[in-house]
Amino acid sequence: MAKRKRKLQNTKKTFTVKVPVANRNYKDTVFRMLFSNRKNLLSLYNAVNQRDYKNPDDLEIVTLENAIYMGMKNDLAFIIDTNLYLYEHQSTYNPNIPLRDLFYISNEYQKLVDKKSLYSSTLQKIPAPNFIEFYNGSTILSDCTELKLSSAFENLSGKPKLELTVTVLNVNEGHNAELMQHCSTLKEYAQYVARVRHYSANMSLNQAVECAVDECIKEGILAEFLSKNRAEVISMSIFEYDKELEEKKLRKAEYEAGFSEGRESGFSEGQNHAAIETARRMLQSNKFTIEEIAKFSGLSQQEVETISSDA
Repeated sequence: MAKRKRKLQNTKKTFTVKVPVANRNYKDTVFRMLFSNRKNLLSLYNAVNQRDYKNPDDLEIVTLENAIYMGMKNDLAFIIDTNLYLYEHQSTYNPNIPLRDLFYISNEYQKLVDKKSLYSSTLQKIPAPNFIEFYNGSTILSDCTELKLSSAFENLSGKPKLELTVTVLNVNEGHNAELMQHCSTLKEYAQYVARVRHYSANMSLNQAVECAVDECIKEGILAEFLSKNRAEVISMSIFEYDKELEEKKLRKAEYEAGFSEGRESGFSEGQNHAAIETARRMLQSNKFTIEEIAKFSGLSQQEVETISSDA
């Protein structure tokens, strides 16, 4: 018997817990997961629109599950009070959101409308669209800005015949205090993101995310959500911030290529250095938008964004 026991002990397997690593096939985000909950989404809607809806069932979720852009799902679409809302979350500045939303809203309307009725003499009613982007990237933006589809039109003359306006709300910690006050889930999400960024400055991304999750649970920040979905949140956060870093590297490469082309076309190094220093000082003041800095310094918005990311 003792001999058999020793044999079992010798053949006993050992197991190790693997730390989640970046999964480049992961298609969701923490923001989307958090606000896919109807109660949280209704709270966010009420805060943005200064309303006081009580029943989460008043929301009709119409998110297109197969709508994927650059490896990430489009975030949230819902109808309430006969209006259609498209909520997007971005961790990097993207001036192409209006064009993306144009494609998305077209697909939404195709899904909502009976195509046969479009050939009748009766006007087909559709819900009025509203486009909101919740931005929490490291590029400096004011609390509320707008992106317009018409900015992408080449050689536009006169008033644009087609327009789409996206309201961009900065939801980094320290911004839009009133909005955060009316949506505690959004406020705590901003706090979580700030912790991840803080720790990632001094440790690996995997460690930074784990430390942020542990600390937030301990301090009651999204505690129930993080405790219940710990493994998923860690995997998603690693993917999100790894992707954000890759996009920053891409923008830096684009900027350096643009700088090289600028020198070849006769834009002197002294002129470029002065423009960059001007942009840096304006960024440090936290008083100007990216668009204002670009206009004043003579740099492109993309160049200003790269300077901000490198700061």
